[in-house]
Amino acid sequence: MSAPSANAGWAQLRQQARSLETQTESLFHTYSQFSTAASIPPKPSQEERTTETKIEELLEKRESTIGQLARLLDSEAALTSSALKQNNLSLLREKLSAHKKDLLRLRSNLQQARDRANLLTNVRSDIDEYRANNPEAAEAEYMLDERNRIDNSHNMADSVLSQAYAVNDSFVLQRETLGNIQRRITMAASQVPGINTLIGRISAKKRRDGIIMGCFIAFCFVFFWFFL
Repeated sequence: MSAPSANAGWAQLRQQARSLETQTESLFHTYSQFSTAASIPPKPSQEERTTETKIEELLEKRESTIGQLARLLDSEAALTSSALKQNNLSLLREKLSAHKKDLLRLRSNLQQARDRANLLTNVRSDIDEYRANNPEAAEAEYMLDERNRIDNSHNMADSVLSQAYAVNDSFVLQRETLGNIQRRITMAASQVPGINTLIGRISAKKRRDGIIMGCFIAFCFVFFWFFL
């Protein structure tokens, strides 16, 4: 085989291998969603089996394509001397090996998820069957559940009351603190000479200003009442 035809054959096979890789990753995404479904059936669905079969077929095709690339690389001296092609072939093999491990991992995760779902389903079925066969026990269980809900309500009410009492105690403490501050200010003011006289004068001036302002407002009201 001539060098140009060998290069063309290499490029075509490599492109095919990359296309198969892309298809495999797309199917992996679909396959992984079966283990995270809200309701996992007790046995694999038809879609799940079809997806797994397609992945296995793609892995076999990729292995065959990589084998053809390796034989082509060994048969042509010009290709063998290319470090880039050797590296490409190595990457294709590593990706194929990683995808085989991913398939085993996803299959194991899906089986574990199905086992857990089946176990929960069996437990619920056993509980329902027991309740159906023992109505007295079911009624007693219902009463216990009601009692637990009432206890939870009481605990919540106690918690709210405790918080309210704590806030009330905080307000009382603040009121006492403000009262102490006011008493200290009053005692300090009484010890300063002339401070009581000054405070009295300020209070008298405020009262006088209030009286004057009240008389002015009354005068304006009477004026507008009679002349408008």
